[in-house]
Amino acid sequence: MLEIKTETFAGTFPFAPHYLNLGHFQMHYVDVGAGDPVVFLHGDPTWGYLYRDFISPLSKRARCIVPDHMGMGKSGMPAAPYPYRLQHHIANLEMLLLSLELPNLTLVLHDWGGPVGLGFAIRHATRIKRLILMNTWAFAQWPGGPLPRLLEIIRSPRGETFVLAKNGYVRPALLGTTAYPDHLTATILEAYLAPFPTPESRRALLCWSRDIPVAAGDPSYAEMQQIEDGLSQFKAIPVLLVWGMQDPVLPPTVLHMWQTIYPHAVTCEIEEASHFIQEDAPERVLKEVELFLRANP
Repeated sequence: MLEIKTETFAGTFPFAPHYLNLGHFQMHYVDVGAGDPVVFLHGDPTWGYLYRDFISPLSKRARCIVPDHMGMGKSGMPAAPYPYRLQHHIANLEMLLLSLELPNLTLVLHDWGGPVGLGFAIRHATRIKRLILMNTWAFAQWPGGPLPRLLEIIRSPRGETFVLAKNGYVRPALLGTTAYPDHLTATILEAYLAPFPTPESRRALLCWSRDIPVAAGDPSYAEMQQIEDGLSQFKAIPVLLVWGMQDPVLPPTVLHMWQTIYPHAVTCEIEEASHFIQEDAPERVLKEVELFLRANP
């Protein structure tokens, strides 16, 4: 079993680990560079490795903070079985960012990183300087149409066996929602699978998929509704929307919802990219982020 805390995955993730003890677990984060902080938040089933091609270039102009959510990446997990609800992930992020005393934040949000990051943002709107949203959502009603088959399996009674015992989620999720699965080399797939070597280590994966609100009675529906209601606070700040247009999970209709909320936003549509745009088109995404940061100092 890899000692993941110090693992660089053949030098593809060479960043020194930092940890904050949140009591119920140790939260890992990368902290590189100086200047206005840019916080990168991953979703499910990834970790901070998703942003490996962004950290070094952007750290030349900004302080790059890249946390791993509880039970993901190089972060620890609670000792006892834990529900891993949206509210818990928001609270964890809040403790980290407040402990670092970070003003003038740029949030870079993908997948579940959107609800988590925006959940923090609506509580601390005066700390937010810019938003960069990439194939994400923050709406109480699930906006992406029918849930993909893989998510339906995880949410079904057999989902626990599929995710925990069979480790059946990470690989098909990545390969099935990238436009160029051949970009996912053996080293890259190993890095994404490394945090989940045992059935218990995969519990966060199970809980993320099951926590997507699709009806008003779902546990995180009210939390998501509160986030959605607070999105208007950011109509006056710079917003960048970067979207993989081949995404089967969060299709272009979701991008259009963001454009309605933030009509002033700069939009970059990447026609050839799917959900994991950081893997499909890293150079293009990095270029757009760099241009946006320079245009909005």
